[in-house]
Amino acid sequence: MEQLPEFLLADSSEYPDSIFVVHTTFPRFVINLQNDQIEWWESFTAEDKEIATQEVAQWIEQASQFYDQQISSYQ
Repeated sequence: MEQLPEFLLADSSEYPDSIFVVHTTFPRFVINLQNDQIEWWESFTAEDKEIATQEVAQWIEQASQFYDQQISSYQ
């Protein structure tokens, strides 16, 4: 199997107004770009949690940029 891209777009008929981006590398998470709510798919050690807390804004920005790039390619 090929390696997954770092980010994937996702949608759900259950939440039609939401825009989801999946981060497939550590730390794995799904972010809803409508409200910046993050669902973590990791169990963090104390050290990992500290790093994640410091870098969460960066990951939100990267996910938003990925979404913008993907949408602009469809226009």
